[in-house]
Amino acid sequence: MHTDAGERRTPEHAGVAIDLQELIDIRHRLREVQLFSTPARRSPLIGLHHSRLRGRGVDFDQVRVYQAGDDVRTIDWRVTARTREPHTKLFHEERERPVFVLVEQSQRLFFGSGLCLKSVLAARAAALLGWAALAHNDRIGGLVLSDQDTHEIKPRRSKQSQLRLLNLIVRANHALLSGKPSANSGDCFGLALRRAREVLRPGSLVMIVCDERALGANPQGDLAEQQLSLLARHTDLVLLPVSDPLDHALPAAGLMRFSEGRAMLEVDTLVDEQRLAYRALGEARRERWRRLSQRLGVPLLPLSTQIELIEQLRDQLEQHQSGRRA
Repeated sequence: MHTDAGERRTPEHAGVAIDLQELIDIRHRLREVQLFSTPARRSPLIGLHHSRLRGRGVDFDQVRVYQAGDDVRTIDWRVTARTREPHTKLFHEERERPVFVLVEQSQRLFFGSGLCLKSVLAARAAALLGWAALAHNDRIGGLVLSDQDTHEIKPRRSKQSQLRLLNLIVRANHALLSGKPSANSGDCFGLALRRAREVLRPGSLVMIVCDERALGANPQGDLAEQQLSLLARHTDLVLLPVSDPLDHALPAAGLMRFSEGRAMLEVDTLVDEQRLAYRALGEARRERWRRLSQRLGVPLLPLSTQIELIEQLRDQLEQHQSGRRA
């Protein structure tokens, strides 16, 4: 969605387009926000749902006779009852898991009134998630969704896999500068989710970085929600919808023109009823994401162009942690 209000920024201005070096350098900021558990520190998301954001799990290895100092919670009561001698389960650390970052770079993200365009914020978030997974010794892959097509990287534990993903993000981001009319992004998003379901093995961690309007008051939003629900059955899911303040409320600035693809819309923001109706639509979208997150039992980390990426991620993780303690 584009607006004619205000001066359009040029690609040279920071926050309008992304470059590969910026996405590479964002790895240096990993220490500022803890997305995954470490032996010394536990992720604030631990216990929020069954996601392995809490750190790699453990696989059952074998049973042996209970020894002094063993955790009583690991006692195998079936074997104990059968042998009449206490036995405990032994576990070994799970191998690295596949982490799949699905990131949208469509024309509806080529918009912003805050610190950057939504497309830039989505690219930065995807890069940060990828570097965090790689630093956690997980396999990183992903899918980059544009208006024209999708490009997929299979999860591998290598820096080259992450760099390939970043290159695809940059290429799709720069294609937005051409200003070509967008295709039906809703359909593309649903198809991308379906593709993710086909290629990902159960237990993978899937990070969805998309436009907040991917779930809107339309049939495409229903399709996307259905695909997200199906994806959550066999994978660990984290939702990161991206929005801009102007997605939720309009200033009283007179006549504003919006476009998305071939669709055009004029809104007289001096008319209270129109501003209130627009605000209601924005709130309905946010509420739909909240309901979906609660129904699926998955983390929801909405991102806004109004706040710096690391800052808002850190604040949201702290809120999740505080909510669990309450």
